[in-house]
Amino acid sequence: MTDGRSPGADVIIRDVRWEDFPELRDIYYRLYDERDRGEPIGITLFGERPSPEDEVDWFARTYRAVLSGDQVKSVAEVAGHVVGSCDIRRQAPHASSEMGHVAVLGIVVDAPYRGRGIGEALMRHAIDRSRGRFEVIRLSVFSINERAQRLYRKLGFVPCGHYPRAVRRGTQYFDEEEMVLLLEPANSPARKG
Repeated sequence: MTDGRSPGADVIIRDVRWEDFPELRDIYYRLYDERDRGEPIGITLFGERPSPEDEVDWFARTYRAVLSGDQVKSVAEVAGHVVGSCDIRRQAPHASSEMGHVAVLGIVVDAPYRGRGIGEALMRHAIDRSRGRFEVIRLSVFSINERAQRLYRKLGFVPCGHYPRAVRRGTQYFDEEEMVLLLEPANSPARKG
């Protein structure tokens, strides 16, 4: 959160577990409800809500990538329930690819828990877990989402591009800002010794 508040002692930030799937799916599905109500959510969605089978496939791929080290996925838990997640996944198919050092960040916090510092805590945890694994983390953010952009800047992300009309939601278009965070390379002299 940009005002310096911490998420509170009732929030646990941890690595994802297999059993988190149902609550992560439900949070994602609620984003479709927000979009359908015309709320200005700052995440791109498919035209139609994915099927439960599609979501199982997605989570299996995600969890496999976490286990292989190609993705970091942090979750926020309140009173035993998952309320948000942040993932940082390798952009290229393999670490040995020419862009294997680049990762893409995605974050979502369930509506009732937004504005409590949970997003910042999730990102800090995921970024910390990414050190030595990735060197560049990039993200896209809706241009109108100034609150998120302030948070990203606070965490060290810098703007690196602007995409006009990047997202079309019905008849409305949204521009996106690209931002990037440079992490210290794993083989950097500063990391040795």
